[in-house]
Amino acid sequence: FVAACRFLGFLLILTVWELSSDFQLIDSFIFSSPLKVVRTIGTMWTDGSLIRHTAITLGETAASFILVILFSFLTATLLWFFHSLSEILEPWLVILNSLPKSALAPLLIVWLGASMRTIIVAGMSVAIFGSIISMYTAFCETDPEAMKLIYTLGGNRLQVMTHVVCPSSLPSVISILKVNIGLCLVGVIIGEFLSARAGLGYLITYSAQTFTMTVLMTSIMVLCLLSWLLYQAIACVEKKLTR
Repeated sequence: FVAACRFLGFLLILTVWELSSDFQLIDSFIFSSPLKVVRTIGTMWTDGSLIRHTAITLGETAASFILVILFSFLTATLLWFFHSLSEILEPWLVILNSLPKSALAPLLIVWLGASMRTIIVAGMSVAIFGSIISMYTAFCETDPEAMKLIYTLGGNRLQVMTHVVCPSSLPSVISILKVNIGLCLVGVIIGEFLSARAGLGYLITYSAQTFTMTVLMTSIMVLCLLSWLLYQAIACVEKKLTR
């Protein structure tokens, strides 16, 4: 029932959009239409440009996401092991997390140059500081009685981390992954807006500058589909891990 309602809602949006364009309730040159988007997808799929741009954005997002998770886990673990270090770094993490990440993108271009590396770092900058804070908070909310049990049985702090903290924090970590995959995609698109020569972000910027609005709408639709597929991939991982 839920799936049917979702599909019908999506179908209703497309129908209203197409009819509004056909009856000239909206300007089809600016807003395009579903049929034009479908034709554009077919054309771009045939010449390979859609696959190329989507693959580049997907690769950059995957790279930034993996790096964010690895760095966040290592940093949060280090902060959990050394409480004084967490007290020192916490204000800095809060400040950096509150900083508008779009303001960092031009600075990253100056520092790193207009390359794929810059785009990956831009994707990381959007998610990494919030991820560290959230993951460290999840570690700190572990049941103290369970940790006390490990210590009573002669365990050390590393065993507490591996046998209690990590398993109990798994639901929170999965939630962090779901948020981060979207944030990394946003950061990558921001980076592609400014310094890319390929990718969905570049395609959106280029089509807006040349007023090829159907290509712009097609890029946005593909971007929405890509974000949904990435979220569903994390959801599948969650189902397997929680079993």
